[in-house]
Amino acid sequence: MNDYLKDSEFIDWKHPDVLEKARALAENPESKEAIAKACFTFVRDEIKHSGDYKLNPVTCKASEVLKFRTGYCYAKSHLLAALLRANAIPTGLCYQRLTITNDRPPFCLHGLNAIYLKEYGWYRVDARGNKNGVCAEFTPPIERLAFSILTKGEADFPEIWPEPLPIIIQVLQRSKTYEEVAANLPDIELIDLFK
Repeated sequence: MNDYLKDSEFIDWKHPDVLEKARALAENPESKEAIAKACFTFVRDEIKHSGDYKLNPVTCKASEVLKFRTGYCYAKSHLLAALLRANAIPTGLCYQRLTITNDRPPFCLHGLNAIYLKEYGWYRVDARGNKNGVCAEFTPPIERLAFSILTKGEADFPEIWPEPLPIIIQVLQRSKTYEEVAANLPDIELIDLFK
């Protein structure tokens, strides 16, 4: 579990602003689950999705996401992981492969989190932000993610990563605007083992 509690370059929970926000969200803790819900709700509702709101700058580190109050799903997942880790709640990163529009290729990765809750084990949440047709909630043990796997070629990757995938970091760090990210959304090709 130690890997899912670490401070790192992108999940920089020891940054003073991240620590301060994490403490504020845990001010009246009933339980670790209540803290996790408060952190999730803050990131989902108070940090704007860069693509939905057409916002710059492109953020990557948790502290940047908090400072500028915007981020793509990947960056928002970095902030949620940082806030939870600052509250000693093990948190990792998960990914889905989804169609970008109209339920047909091309595909891209979508970032979300897995939180370790003592009562339930690993529980996935998606703090990308709700909008018309997208509704993610914190309702353990039932997952209520933003997106379901509906189309051939889409996938829920089962891995829980302690750090962001390099392909995610490359896109976020190379892009200067939210449009550049949108034009270069990362993807991982699925391999069909039964061909």
